[in-house]
Amino acid sequence: MAFQAGGPHAQDRGLEAVVYAYEDMTRTPAVARWEKPQGKRDPLVMEKHFTVIPRGIGLVIGCSTFPTWNSYPGLFASLVTGNAVIVKPHPGGVLPLAITVEICRDVLSEEGFNPNIVTLAADSAEAPLAKELALAPEVKLIDFTGSTTFGNWLEDNARQALVYTEKAGVNCVIIDSTDNFRGMIGNLAFTLSLYSGQMCTTPQNIFIPEGGIETEDGHKSFDEVAAALATGVEKLNGDDARASAILGAIQSKATLERIGEYGKGDNVILASRSVPMDGFDGATIQTPLILKATDESSYTAELFGPISFVVPSKDTADSLKIVENSVKNHGAISFGIYSASDEVLDAAEDMACRVGVAISFNLTGGVYVNQTAAFSDFHATGCNPAANAALSDTAYVSNRYRVVQSRKHI
Repeated sequence: MAFQAGGPHAQDRGLEAVVYAYEDMTRTPAVARWEKPQGKRDPLVMEKHFTVIPRGIGLVIGCSTFPTWNSYPGLFASLVTGNAVIVKPHPGGVLPLAITVEICRDVLSEEGFNPNIVTLAADSAEAPLAKELALAPEVKLIDFTGSTTFGNWLEDNARQALVYTEKAGVNCVIIDSTDNFRGMIGNLAFTLSLYSGQMCTTPQNIFIPEGGIETEDGHKSFDEVAAALATGVEKLNGDDARASAILGAIQSKATLERIGEYGKGDNVILASRSVPMDGFDGATIQTPLILKATDESSYTAELFGPISFVVPSKDTADSLKIVENSVKNHGAISFGIYSASDEVLDAAEDMACRVGVAISFNLTGGVYVNQTAAFSDFHATGCNPAANAALSDTAYVSNRYRVVQSRKHI
């Protein structure tokens, strides 16, 4: 994850934003000749010039778990549209963005530009800078990934700027039925384990009808499906060396405390355990914690990290209704469904379109609901509370610049 998502995939997402912005900026020609016929008189002829100008200074507020992946789209979208950028890393994830800024400044200098087009504003938890920078009148663009609380504050208070936010969400999976039970369990086990669930696309709530599901091997009860999922996660992470490579370290002390707190209840289906890693004695690595939901209030808030719920529903129609309300009220970036029924899949897709969440059907192989591909998949939609923008589409880049026109007779 540190290499793939922190390196090549982050760069892909940055390049993707550059491509969208370049395509959008070049849609209007730099120079045009305009003629208006005047009957018997000579036509009116003008030469018109169209110049792309930046909006102002961009502020990129980084997150702690994916400092580069979540920052590169906004950073490069703002740069390619002509805006200088201040990069404010999370205090827990400074180094990747500090290296990024250093390289940006070197490249700018080599190409004859002022290196201060990109600057670093590192702060600390004790002396934060984000609010002060966000309210500066010169800052006209803000890209933020992080908590709903601070994202909402930015949207409400940084009125002089265009604010692009990705905030918290509660991602869900619905299991209706399957013709590949083993593939489904394997896919979900890896999905829940990857980077210890510290991805904004990782599912938290898995809805299963209380009466069970139909599979290629016959009917399986709710408890059998939940137990199979727990076993799948346990086996995947049974070898410490493999588990540490899949899980990675827990980034935040708060996440670790949350695992401990929720692991004390009597609704634990799979307990979390610590995983040692050779050569990294100080690393904090935990396997996923799987719980059975006891009431709606227990699973409707985002519990960031390797904590997931299996939720009994009356039936699949009930699951769809609950997920629809969850996305409306709490947001989501990803949504997955397993069903052997085309009718159920169609109903799920209709629901996903109504609430604006990306949906994946019957993932059983090497593609996972918490992964997206640059140049092929959009990340978020901007249609629900989890994010107000999509990475990357035209809307994400087109408002970062303006076009000024000049004209003269010729």
